[in-house]
Amino acid sequence: MPSFALKVIRMSLAAVALFSPAAAGRLAFGIFSRTPGRRGKNAKEAAALEKAAPVVARAERVSLSLPLSGGAAVAHRFLPDATVANGKRVLVTHGWGSRVDYLTALVEGLVSAGAEVVALDWPGHGASPGRFLTMPQAVQTVDAAWRHFGPFDAAVGHSFGGASLACAAGGALAGVQPRIPGRLVLIGAPSEMAWLFADFGRFMRLRPKVQAAFEAVVERLAGRSLSEFDAARMMGALDVPVLIIHAEDDKEVAAEHARRYAAANARVHLHWANGLGHRRIVSAPPVIEIVCDFLFDRPDRAVA
Repeated sequence: MPSFALKVIRMSLAAVALFSPAAAGRLAFGIFSRTPGRRGKNAKEAAALEKAAPVVARAERVSLSLPLSGGAAVAHRFLPDATVANGKRVLVTHGWGSRVDYLTALVEGLVSAGAEVVALDWPGHGASPGRFLTMPQAVQTVDAAWRHFGPFDAAVGHSFGGASLACAAGGALAGVQPRIPGRLVLIGAPSEMAWLFADFGRFMRLRPKVQAAFEAVVERLAGRSLSEFDAARMMGALDVPVLIIHAEDDKEVAAEHARRYAAANARVHLHWANGLGHRRIVSAPPVIEIVCDFLFDRPDRAVA
């Protein structure tokens, strides 16, 4: 049964739509882009944040400006011990409603393998300011990290973070050059933005004219239509090795998205991490090992 708050939001959107579908579409986009609260939602998340705090505290914190949108984001730079440093620089991005703190297992795995890691808190998440996030802002954040830290040998993204890396590599935002790492890993990532908008529209029961206005906001912000934010198609045009890691039991991003990526290009390798769902997958030790094997060409191991 829908919550009282959801009923109120649906009724408000329907009421605005009676007078102006365009205004209702803009209102829907504002709701869609608003980021969730940053505190742990339960005792388990609070404990995870407490455990991650000493790891995150060791990082160099850098503020990145986003001139196109006027916002800002925070990057956390982790350096490896000099005895194991391999000279690789890896960009790491989290999913919607997450933060760098929840990726510390992955970050520590990459650092232990010898990499310098730059992990981003998206606008409206973690240590970054704001209460809204859009895909254009995410692409701008990747671009800002690239300009500040220099090129990246590899990039690893979970969920929305993976789709954002794909869109940044594919040049999805008009006026921002493609940012293509030497290797790319997408974990539990959606393969197209149109699916997310359609899913939200069904959830909010938007009428066709309101849905069209809702989607049109993207074109005004990005200079490209929503249909062009097809991350799988963008992967098909890349000439770099890509690893897709997904669980067929993922209840938030269907396994079909992983299959779309895998079908896009012969250089895209698909690894099923079944049983790990959508969230546990990014911190699972076997997955972190597979990521490091793929990124650092460890000859004694193979991605299967």
